[in-house]
Formats: sequence, C-alpha cells, structure tokens
Amino acid sequence: MTGASRWADDEADKAEAARRKKEKEEKKRAKLAKQQAEQEAARRSRQEAEGRPAKRRRLSKSLEEESAKPIEAKLLRFETPGWGPCRHSNNFETLNHIEEGSYGWVSRAKEISTGEIVALKKVKMDYVNDGFPITALREISVLQKARHQNIVDLKEIIMGDGLDDVILVMEFLEHDLKTLQEDMSEPFLASEIKTLLRQLASAVEFLHDNYIMHRDLKTSNILLNNRGLLKLADFGMARLIPPPNAPLTQLVVTLWYRAPELLLGTTTYDMSIDMWSVGCIFGELLAKEPILQGKNEVDELSKIFELCGLPNDNSWPEFYRLPNAKSLKLPRDPKNAGSVIRTKFPFLTNSGSELLSSLLSLNPEGRPAAKEMLAHPYFRENPKPKPMEMFPTFPSKAGQEKRRRRSPNAPKRGEAPGMGMGDIDFSSIFAGREEEQKGAGFTLRMV
Repeated sequence: MTGASRWADDEADKAEAARRKKEKEEKKRAKLAKQQAEQEAARRSRQEAEGRPAKRRRLSKSLEEESAKPIEAKLLRFETPGWGPCRHSNNFETLNHIEEGSYGWVSRAKEISTGEIVALKKVKMDYVNDGFPITALREISVLQKARHQNIVDLKEIIMGDGLDDVILVMEFLEHDLKTLQEDMSEPFLASEIKTLLRQLASAVEFLHDNYIMHRDLKTSNILLNNRGLLKLADFGMARLIPPPNAPLTQLVVTLWYRAPELLLGTTTYDMSIDMWSVGCIFGELLAKEPILQGKNEVDELSKIFELCGLPNDNSWPEFYRLPNAKSLKLPRDPKNAGSVIRTKFPFLTNSGSELLSSLLSLNPEGRPAAKEMLAHPYFRENPKPKPMEMFPTFPSKAGQEKRRRRSPNAPKRGEAPGMGMGDIDFSSIFAGREEEQKGAGFTLRMV
C-alpha cells in the first residue's frame, strides 16, 4: 500500500494559504480605498481653493430646517458722510491773499498739521439780514456733487471766530487762466489751446449731464496747475436746470461772456448760455485778450453784432420775441452785416473756425452741446492736442499779494439790468466795415 507524500498539503496548510490570500486581498482593498480617499480629499481641497463647492457637498439646508428657523430681517445700509463739528480756521496759516470776487475773498493757506497748501474762500455776508447767501449755498451744494477731474475739489467747510465767518477749503492750483495769459509774451500754441478747450468742455459736459448750469464761465474762473491740468472753479452763480419755461434771472454771467439772449432780456434759457461763454473763452485763447469787451450791456450787444453779424428771421426766429429786441433799431438792408469771425482769426483752420462760429451762434439752438463739441473734428486734426505731461510750466503769481482786476466782476444780487433805456439805434453799426476790414469803430446813438 502506497502512503501519502510527506510534502503533500494537508488541511491545515490549505487553510493557512487561504487566510494569507484573504489577508493580502484585504490589504490591497484597504490600500486602494486609502488612495481613493486621498484623491477625493485632494479634489475637494482644489475645488474649495477655486471657490467652487464639491460635487456632493450639500449647498442648501432642507426645507424643514429652513422653516424651523425664524426669518431675520435684513436692513439696507447706505454709506453717508458723517456728522461732526466744523474745524476752526486756526488749523490753517494764511500765507497771502490772492483775489477778491463778487461773492468772497480767496487766500492761499497752509494746513498746519500736514503742511498741505490749500485755497481758502471766505464767504461774503453782504446780505446778512437775508440769512446765509444763496450763492454760497449753491456753490457748496454743487461742489459736493460735482466730483470730476476738471472741477476744483471742495475739501471741507470751516468756521472763523464769528458765526458769519464761513470759509470753504479747496484744493490749490498755481494759476488762473486770465492772469496767466496776461503775463505770457506769446499766446498758447494751437495744440495747447486744444488741450485746454478739451478739458474745459469735459468739465462743462459733466455739469450739464448732471443738470447743472455754471452761469459764470470765464478765464479768471478757470484754474491751471503746472502739470497742464485744468479745473473749473467759482460756482457762486451755478444752479440746477429748472423745468422748461421756468422763469430765471437774466442777470447772470460776467458781461464780456454773456450770451445775447440774456442781454436781450430773456428769462427762459438753458445750458446754451454756458456754451456761448465757452466760445468767448475759445476766442480769448486765440486772441490773448477778451474778444467782446463791452463797456455796458448796450455796448456789449453792439460788439456781439459787429463780430457775429445781425440776427434775422432765418438765423434766429425767436429774436424779435425777446423783451429788449423791440427797442433795437437795426439796419433795414444791411450790407456786409454777416459774421467776421473767419476774418478776425485768419490763422484758425476751417474746422476750428466752424467750431468757434457755432459756439458764438446768436441763436441758442445753433450752439453745440459740450458732448458734441468734444466730438468735433477740430480736436482730431493736426496739430493734435498736446499731452498734459508735455505742457509747459509757468511761474506762479499766487504767492503774491492781491492783484487788481482788469475785467468786470460777475453781476451781484440786486443789480438791475442796463438795457431798459429806450430805443437803441444800431442802424449804422456796419458803416465803416468796407473801408476798415478789421471791423471796429462805430458809435451807438440813443434815440
């Protein structure tokens, strides 16, 4: 009888082999599960880092949980300026007086704590019995709303020793355009004029888009720093645009920059009066002096007609409906009574002449809006506007004592318009134009 081999597997060996095989498979499964867990953890961490929720992550609570919790009321919060006492003027050291205007005194000062140079405008209280001046209220209100790179920045309002000592703290700029031009031996270059005009139009566009009329645009109210940055200032006559046909005061805008419809007594006007002033400033930059220097309202109107021509039913249909138009005696058959803008500015390009003529249109409806002015071909033709970083620098006169003005001030509250003086004879206004191509020289006669 043959016996079993001593090396043959018995039952114990088979059981041990099965156990080891099972243990090996369990380790393999555990290792695989661990790898999968690590991969899942890495995937979730990547998703959380990228701001995306995990695919199986629960994003919202169940309806039962949400209904069980009371609903919390969420309040809308708006950031508003804080309230606090005004600072005193002793926080500033006055360096020198710069100028006196119709509605305030302007000084150059230094803030003691920071050393920053600022401009201080002390409000005039000429009508103290009527309360705080409406001009100052308007200026403060407009400057708080008008935050633009080409509009002067109102920093704060401070008080002096008395209750009537109200002072506006504004950013300081080295020059005003009028004084700068008076001190220059040569006028601005064409490229520099375009740079200045474009910035001015940008500021006016911002005001008009926000339903604000400046109503006193002139070169002395335009500030300039030594980096070529222009800023519009002096908002004492500014106001919000009223509804159509709402009556307004006609005595606005400094005389040399006042639109003809205001001189003719209209009380319903719009943003086009600002665009007339922009045209006067354009001409002043070209001529290096104001182009319509009337002695009074009658003389101002005659100078406007001499430069821009006479109105008629075609060019200005509403002209004869204006209050003061009825008192004017105009030539019946005027010869050479058209505009001489092209002749007065012979070095201006055709495109520039067209822009200036449109800004100085007698008919308010013919003047372009500020947005249209910015899109005019004049700013795209050569020479292009000079970059501000290439603008020349000029010695500042703001550190000197007060300078006497050589131009009229803005009209003051309570002044009466000067056109109500009976009939005015303009019939010989163009009598010498054929002999004198420069066009000046006529006298007005009261009849």
